[in-house]
Amino acid sequence: MRNVLKLLLPALALLLCACGEVWNDPYPLREAGANILYTAFTERPKHLDPAQSYTEDEITFTAQIYQPPLQYHYLKRPYTLIPATVERLPEPEFYDAQGRRLGADAPAEQVAESVYELKLKPGIRYQPHPAFALDEAGRPLYLNLPPAELKDKFGIADFPVSGRRTLRADDYIYQIKRLAHPRLHSPIFGMMAEKIVGLKELGEALEAAYKARPDQDWLDLDAFPLEGVRQVDELTWRIRIKGRYPQFAYWLAMPFFAPVPREVDRFFSQPGMAEKNLTLDWWPVGTGPYMLTENDPNRRMVLTRNPYFEGETYPCEGEPEDEAAGLLADCGKPLPFIDQAVFTREKEAIPYWNKFLQGYYDASGIGSDSFDQAVRIQVGGEVGLTEEMQEKGIQLLTSVRPSTFYMGFNLLDPVVGGDSLEAAKLRQAISIAIDQEEYISIFMNGRGIPAMSPLPPGIFGFEAGEAGLNPYVYDWVEGKPRRKSVEEARRLLAEAGWPNGRNARTGEALVLNLDTTSGGMGEKSRLDWLTSQFQKIDAQLVVRATDFNRFQDKLRKGAVQLYFLGWNADYPDPENFFFLLQGSEGRVKYGGENSSNYANPAYDRLFQKMKAMENTPERLTLIREMNRLLQHDAPWIYAFHPKTYTLTHAWLKNRKPNDVGNNTLKYQRLDYQVREQRRAAWNPPERWPLLLILGSVLLLLAPIAWLYRRRERRTAL
Repeated sequence: MRNVLKLLLPALALLLCACGEVWNDPYPLREAGANILYTAFTERPKHLDPAQSYTEDEITFTAQIYQPPLQYHYLKRPYTLIPATVERLPEPEFYDAQGRRLGADAPAEQVAESVYELKLKPGIRYQPHPAFALDEAGRPLYLNLPPAELKDKFGIADFPVSGRRTLRADDYIYQIKRLAHPRLHSPIFGMMAEKIVGLKELGEALEAAYKARPDQDWLDLDAFPLEGVRQVDELTWRIRIKGRYPQFAYWLAMPFFAPVPREVDRFFSQPGMAEKNLTLDWWPVGTGPYMLTENDPNRRMVLTRNPYFEGETYPCEGEPEDEAAGLLADCGKPLPFIDQAVFTREKEAIPYWNKFLQGYYDASGIGSDSFDQAVRIQVGGEVGLTEEMQEKGIQLLTSVRPSTFYMGFNLLDPVVGGDSLEAAKLRQAISIAIDQEEYISIFMNGRGIPAMSPLPPGIFGFEAGEAGLNPYVYDWVEGKPRRKSVEEARRLLAEAGWPNGRNARTGEALVLNLDTTSGGMGEKSRLDWLTSQFQKIDAQLVVRATDFNRFQDKLRKGAVQLYFLGWNADYPDPENFFFLLQGSEGRVKYGGENSSNYANPAYDRLFQKMKAMENTPERLTLIREMNRLLQHDAPWIYAFHPKTYTLTHAWLKNRKPNDVGNNTLKYQRLDYQVREQRRAAWNPPERWPLLLILGSVLLLLAPIAWLYRRRERRTAL
């Protein structure tokens, strides 16, 4: 009996100790009451190197760490560029082929080069890092490390000494050169090689050097000149661009053009580093408000305040409604507000959602499974929160993303392609038949708006109401767009030579093939719905599902009739959407992004003129002409622009949807004392399971104790 008690008493003590200070909390006790943002991510980032990173999953982190020269104003709409590390926005100078300077209003055809000069604000510092550590002689402390030195090094924190240094112009020049590095395969090198003077030639020189010594760990990019980028002084540099390309300013707000110091590149290129994930792709180094201090992309990633970040304050102006929404309350206060952001990987939607409701995540999107629990659609179509959400003080933020989803026709196909009037009417008929409003309602919980053209809201040239109506698909009735009738679609189909879905000459049925990537929850329901839409005009749809690589190969070869794609804005300019239908971007002929292989000389002439213009009434006139051509020719079925719904708890302040600028963490603020109170109220400890276990143990011990005492008495007798 004594042995049994010796085993049970420690277990009971441990059980009682579990009734401690933290109940039902997924975070360590040391983080209680701390100024830490808790959020989640679903897909692990693959690249954190600014020369390679190009996805939303990655820019969530890179945008908080790196600082390109420019950034977007957090509150103003439409999206407005402002300085980040430079003193002012660059105003390009224009030169003709003879090197003579031209005026700011010079026609695009006269401009041979545009020159952008950028000047840094003095005193900007990088995060602390061992690459900047120096020995007593002023030499890098952690350079030419022998393999033995790396045995116990698995993260940046394992290097005991960190140094610091200020930002210089040549750090930006070094990063532009890195775009041409053959080992990095930067996704924008091909495009930028056509824009930045000398970048293509630099790429060829680096390729030759790399092939000569493929085993070398480091290419010293300072040894390779770049004709179009030159340092003026320690804080100033110039970039020469071929022709007139006003959109280049938007690229200067992307991490591709963030600084990378030479010594950081050299530090990570040492033998043995890559094998331990000690690379810039794993441990980014920047001047931004946060630095990555924990990187376990399968479980948890942590951003911590950069102790050397200073000099930036919260904005004091925005849109008219921002003040009423409390978004100007922190005007002029130093950034950032939050000390740390903890990102936990959640692979399943339900645990993510439940933790948000418990207060363990500060913000959340809304999945389809939880939509009805969170959102209520009012009688007039307005969107509101359910009583449950309102009682918790949860707020709903909505925005229409600068994205366009579309179903494309392959204009090289003999059935749906061609530039004849009959071919256009066939495509118009199909565009009418597919009820995008119904799709948005059924499959997107209403989270989208029907598209009228390639341009989404928030992009210059987008027009709401009757001005932006697609007249070939909609009528304007009683102040609203109304989709044309199925009878109208059938009439157009007959005029196209397909009465009742049959070829007027041969009697052959109209069979159309949709190529798509396979998989995804609810995919069968969506495809069944789509098939029924084609049946309304007696057309037969055949869905050819395949994997992503095969799908891309079909697009490259033009072996498709119909396909479904979407495009998110790289930057808020109409050129970034209209180029998808430019003739010289034809995927089959030129390997570009024009998967429909649409080629209309009139459209191309307007595009060339429009893309080099500032946002003026004259540019808007050209955009309207381009939209009318695209709406008539119908190379796309304009599907929808998605809406983003985000829920935030009341203690998270300064949240405003921003789908172009991504460096938004620094503006957000937490009332973490309120969070602690709400968490405690929403998650009271459930002690009854422990009491039940304790009672069960006592019940188990009772007969044992009775038998023991009985035996002892018998022995005594």
